[in-house]
Amino acid sequence: MNYPKIREIKEAIVSLFTPAFTSRFPKEPHSPFENFRGKPVVDDSNCVGCETCANVCPPGAIKFFDDKEKKLRLITRDMGLCIFCGQCELHCITGKGVALSDKIFDLSTFDREQLIERQEKELLVCKFCNAVITTREHYKYIHDVLGPKAFSNILNLNMLNERLQLAGRDDTEVEVLDHLKRKDMFNVICPNCLRQTLVKDLI
Repeated sequence: MNYPKIREIKEAIVSLFTPAFTSRFPKEPHSPFENFRGKPVVDDSNCVGCETCANVCPPGAIKFFDDKEKKLRLITRDMGLCIFCGQCELHCITGKGVALSDKIFDLSTFDREQLIERQEKELLVCKFCNAVITTREHYKYIHDVLGPKAFSNILNLNMLNERLQLAGRDDTEVEVLDHLKRKDMFNVICPNCLRQTLVKDLI
């Protein structure tokens, strides 16, 4: 028969009269420690929908779906797949679009659909070839970062016009009727179509 050692008896007595190190969650509220890696929280006003977070997400929890007809980008974030690694926060181009919460940790549910968050952004689509350019908010962010250098592109001029409210959006957009022409450089077209317009006129 193996008898307990004196050290083990001492540890058992000490643990019997000392408070528990673990919390009684969910019976009692729990406060995570500082810098706890909790649920990523999106700030829609600072998120520009640029796809960077989706490209660096290791488990593929962030996905983008572009609807060219409605000109909308749907962003989904599946918290059931998220591993709270913080790569989305680290690589966010605005630095404020998403941040890990150090308070939100309780995500348990019986319906995994409730763990999927959805977000929509207006999409810029080329009027000639129907290619996706980016989101309108992403382009505004580029305009803000580049400053005066942004005026070399007509899309940036449109952004400046929206900011200064010199003319309505309907007044500045022109339908591409047949082929790309010089006038279409003032339209919403992708970089490839803009290059074709400019180079065609130069040759």
